Amino acid sequence: MMNDKLVFLGLLYFIQGIPYGLQSSLLPVYLRGAGHSLTRISLTKVLYFPWVLKVLWAPLVDRTGTKRCWLVTTVAGLALTCLVSATVAPESQYVAVAGALLAMNVLASVQDIAVDGAAVRLLRGRASWGWVTLRRWWATRRAPCFAGGGLLAVIDVAGWGWMFTLLACVYGGVALFVWGAPVLDGEAGRTQTETRRGSRDVMRPWRVWRKLMAVPGTPWTMLYVLTYKLGEQGAITMFPLFLLDHHMTSRELSMWNGVVAMAFSICGSSAGGFLLSRYSIGLLMRRVFVIRTISMVFQCSLLTVLEPSPLMKGMSVLSLSVQHFIAGLITTLTFTSMMNCTQRAEESIQATHYSFLATLEVLGKLSFSALAGGMVDTVGFPVAFLLFLFLTSSSALHVWSATESGVLKEQLKGQPQ
Repeated sequence: MMNDKLVFLGLLYFIQGIPYGLQSSLLPVYLRGAGHSLTRISLTKVLYFPWVLKVLWAPLVDRTGTKRCWLVTTVAGLALTCLVSATVAPESQYVAVAGALLAMNVLASVQDIAVDGAAVRLLRGRASWGWVTLRRWWATRRAPCFAGGGLLAVIDVAGWGWMFTLLACVYGGVALFVWGAPVLDGEAGRTQTETRRGSRDVMRPWRVWRKLMAVPGTPWTMLYVLTYKLGEQGAITMFPLFLLDHHMTSRELSMWNGVVAMAFSICGSSAGGFLLSRYSIGLLMRRVFVIRTISMVFQCSLLTVLEPSPLMKGMSVLSLSVQHFIAGLITTLTFTSMMNCTQRAEESIQATHYSFLATLEVLGKLSFSALAGGMVDTVGFPVAFLLFLFLTSSSALHVWSATESGVLKEQLKGQPQ
């Protein structure tokens, strides 16, 4: 029964991450190949903005309707959006493409709230959230990125229209699956009182805010999820574009950065799930954050080499692989920390609490990713990467001090030692 729940949740997390895969791996390389500036490419991150705003409507999803109703509605909406996208010509209708991706992000962000709420309810009482977090992260972030990287090659064969038609069929099939999924049986419908209360909370967000901040461990977790990815995100966004300018073709980059590097991300997240069952999360976070800082130093050194060579290409692939492996490992640790914090909230706000933390996590990455391109255009790759290195080192010091002072240890009390 537990495996059925994990498969069900993993499938939903996977399909909601498809818009992220399209935008994170396909659009940057496509736009750079078309001659667009790094600043303009970075500004496409604005299409992720619904993920930042989702905390505003999370109370409505939490307290009105059922999770099955919300999931079927949003997945079916994604299917319809894909059918419309199949009729768009991406070469000339850029605004229409952006509008379609924005609509997909809106629907996926609402779906994310419903899935998180279902996960908290279905998996209540598990001793460790490491493997649960692994499935969530792998599906919503790296599996879609893996697919998105492959689209640069697949789209040449199938074409834009057929690609979105296929996605529409996938979403439609999942909507039917969710409609009849037995794991959601027994979910109680909302009473009129709960529905009215949820509607009032949407209109009075300060009441929800007070409840969220009262949950133990929330202030530290908020600051952590806002800052832990800043330097890493800047490097992950800009280093592939540096390679595209100096060392690799777009097809090579889609292979190494969209397939091979993402495979290492999956391995890293898997390692995180495995290690969490054997060691304390505080110990793991301290060591992994130091290793990430060292890998950033290595990547910064590669920016001094501008002449193409097989050795430089090999070192770049190595740097990408290590970077994505560590990124996967750290993200698994982070989402486990978030889930443990959410478990301390009262049931009526748990989905809202987790969505709030996830929103801050996206906001931290999104805001810096949008600025990274302009920063590189202004000061160049070497200076920008020194700033990325500084931010990475700062986050390592922040985690180390938190584990030493007992803040992180107290929040995650009960984790295996």
